[in-house]
Amino acid sequence: MSYRLPPLNALRAFEAVARHSSVKKAALELSVTPAAVSHQIKALEDYVGVKLFRRLNRALELTAAGRACLPKLQQGFELLAQAAASLRARPSEGILTVSAAPSFCAKWLMPRLPRFFNLHPEIDVRVSARARLMNRSGHGFAAERAMIDDWLEDADVAILLGRGEYPDLHTDHLLSLSVAPLCSPSLINCEHPLREPRDLRHHPLIHDDTGEFFDGTSFWERWLHAAGVSGGIPHSGPHFSHTVLAIEAAVEGLGVVATVPMLAAPELDSGRLVMPFELQVPLESSYLLLSTEAATDRPAVIAFREWLLAEAARAATVPA
Repeated sequence: MSYRLPPLNALRAFEAVARHSSVKKAALELSVTPAAVSHQIKALEDYVGVKLFRRLNRALELTAAGRACLPKLQQGFELLAQAAASLRARPSEGILTVSAAPSFCAKWLMPRLPRFFNLHPEIDVRVSARARLMNRSGHGFAAERAMIDDWLEDADVAILLGRGEYPDLHTDHLLSLSVAPLCSPSLINCEHPLREPRDLRHHPLIHDDTGEFFDGTSFWERWLHAAGVSGGIPHSGPHFSHTVLAIEAAVEGLGVVATVPMLAAPELDSGRLVMPFELQVPLESSYLLLSTEAATDRPAVIAFREWLLAEAARAATVPA
């Protein structure tokens, strides 16, 4: 749509003079001379064909035409200011902000990020590790969705455990997960070696509380049930709110942890942790990549999404 408008500088001069009832004060606000303001007012009056001010001895008074147009003009300037502010608030196309679970950041994302930097040096990545302190059963889906909206409020994408029940968000499945006991290799051949699940009764259990936060069932409860161990295993032992902390506790020999082997890949590869039993139990939740529909089409988001899905596909082909 084409708009036939008077010169904007003349409109600004008129609005300022009308607000101050003074050419001199308007000139100070606009950082021009009073003569320049008077010239702009005269040019605007010539353009619209009506007088906008009555010039009294020591003051200016709006005419009926001037009073009629002033409120709409001020409203228009306010809308222009809001539009300019929204443009400034739009994220730079070269900036990508990622909200993600702390353990996923530390154990999976960070070791791989250099590959993304090499592929896209033009993108400035900003990673925010965000804690999640609620579970689906205890607080309900509404509270969980509120948390996700909070993560996405100041981020382009969010990576977290979930079940994909977010119809108004762009959702990509990244990684399916399983849980299994892990321990220091010193526990394999100690006084009470770990040969079968019932041998766990001789060792402290380290609790990764992520399972209760996300699926409402502890990792140990899920794994022991699948292993057919119904009782006789004391559940006392230290609890940790984040997987990364529980893994470090196991590395230090504090006991046996039931957690996600995928997040302990560096420790398993180096031999600092071992998996004493073959059984791995699938989890209901998986790691998801979430973004709002508005952010999904940003070039930086598209590049990151394609790279992350490729990394996830490659990780899925590596034997546990």
